[in-house]
Amino acid sequence: TARFLDRVGKGVRGAPRDALIADITAPDVRGAAYGLRQALDSVGAFLGPLLAVVLLAVFAGNMRTVMWFAVIPAGLCVALLAVFVREPERAAVGTARPTLLAGARRLPSRYWVVVVFGAVFSLARFSEAFLLVRATDVGLTVVYVPLVLIVMNVCYSGAAYPAGLAADRLSHRTLLHLGLALLIAADVALAWASSPEMVFAGAALWGLHLAATQGLLSKLVADAAPADLLGTGFGIFHLVSGGALLLASLIAGVLWSAYGASATFVAGAALAAIASVGLVSLRFRRPGTSSNGG
Repeated sequence: TARFLDRVGKGVRGAPRDALIADITAPDVRGAAYGLRQALDSVGAFLGPLLAVVLLAVFAGNMRTVMWFAVIPAGLCVALLAVFVREPERAAVGTARPTLLAGARRLPSRYWVVVVFGAVFSLARFSEAFLLVRATDVGLTVVYVPLVLIVMNVCYSGAAYPAGLAADRLSHRTLLHLGLALLIAADVALAWASSPEMVFAGAALWGLHLAATQGLLSKLVADAAPADLLGTGFGIFHLVSGGALLLASLIAGVLWSAYGASATFVAGAALAAIASVGLVSLRFRRPGTSSNGG
């Protein structure tokens, strides 16, 4: 029940958070803004588990006490929202807000291009849980398996902000190609891994591919959706990408069970290569530029 509520909370807060970032950030620095958000988010993704391990050791495995400590940062987030976060003023709207379906119909075609690409991109990767299973598959002891996610998130957090800065200056297509190339390299390393060191290398490449792409995809959504439909735009994007990621993980599980670990990661690399080929025909327009821009 707790995990279900946690995931519902993540789904509820994701779209308004990303929409708020777009609202309060100038278009020419949105890449940096989303890169910074991704970096800080991934810092928490490895500091939280590390702190949990330390607290479990200090309190002799008393999980209930440790969970109370987890309430503290959540409370701080609520306080920060209440005291420091200010939304931009909006002009009064004389008509009722559109329904979800009506709002979706108003979203431009270039937005749907980003959604479709995001879905295909999500199909090319799957849950990071498969990295952990691969680590045990090559002989890494259970005690050290969490280090795989720590390595991934360290690389993710370290590269996310520089990648966001690059998204404000360089071709979006070039950066997405780079991200897909890193994903292919990660899949290849994990497919042929025969030692924990190769799994750690694959996890590092996986983190770098996330850094190169996730903030940029958020920026593309913010650039493509109308200002009054940012929440709707991010909500639909997260829904479609999340569904594609779930499907990708189901397919990966079936392949793993039927043909083994290598087949799973080879399939991921093949899908990433297909996405890279399809990317050539797409046009991602920067705000205020003609369609032959980035």
